[in-house]
Amino acid sequence: MVKAAAILALFLTLAMSAAASAHSRPRAEPACRARVFEGTSFTVCAYDPARQRLSLVAGGPDSLPALQMSLGPAARRVDFALNAGMYQPDRSPVGLFVAGGRAVAPLNRADGAGNFFLKPNGVFWTDAAGAPHLDETEAFAARAPAAAWATQSGPLMVRGGALHPAIAENGTSLTVRDAVGVAGRRALFVVSDAPVSFGRLARFMRDALGCPDALYLDGHVASLWAPALRRQDGRTGLGTFVVVLARDRRR
Repeated sequence: MVKAAAILALFLTLAMSAAASAHSRPRAEPACRARVFEGTSFTVCAYDPARQRLSLVAGGPDSLPALQMSLGPAARRVDFALNAGMYQPDRSPVGLFVAGGRAVAPLNRADGAGNFFLKPNGVFWTDAAGAPHLDETEAFAARAPAAAWATQSGPLMVRGGALHPAIAENGTSLTVRDAVGVAGRRALFVVSDAPVSFGRLARFMRDALGCPDALYLDGHVASLWAPALRRQDGRTGLGTFVVVLARDRRR
């Protein structure tokens, strides 16, 4: 009886210790969450290189469901994925695209019409350690960093805390849009859940999310796959994707 009581006491002690440890351990922040700014709903997905891996995909699947199929077992580790910049009619990137350290498309410093060429534009990239960076295109060209992954797009909506000079406060061009900003050691990817102006999206990135720099990715085709939210947009004909995987999730 004494031995049984001792075993029971030990079991209860271990159980209480485990419960206390679990209670004291900080819960992982969800990868994606909803935010409302100036009456518009947004979904914000955070990439943290300490707990996630980021990669870019081009020239393969043309939709998020097709991307999921192409990933195979790794799809179970996806925290989120979304379209990653502008592309040509043949779905090739308009500007620089680096995948796994290899340049799929070169840096585009040309002038032209359309949002991509609304300069300054910029490059979102990660280094070998996975840390995210966001540079204006000419600054990126001058630095020529060794990017592991990179996508070029435009315009650079927020640069050094200042809004792009060509962006109206709340213009009449409204569409579903997505963008990326860097705040500290994290990258924040944003998809509007309703049509939004450039100005409101830019202010949301700067004023609500604290991003001193923010790059427009695309409009109209903005699409998101966020498994925890049970969301996977089904638009087809997409050209490029960013994929963020959890580092420690069991397969």
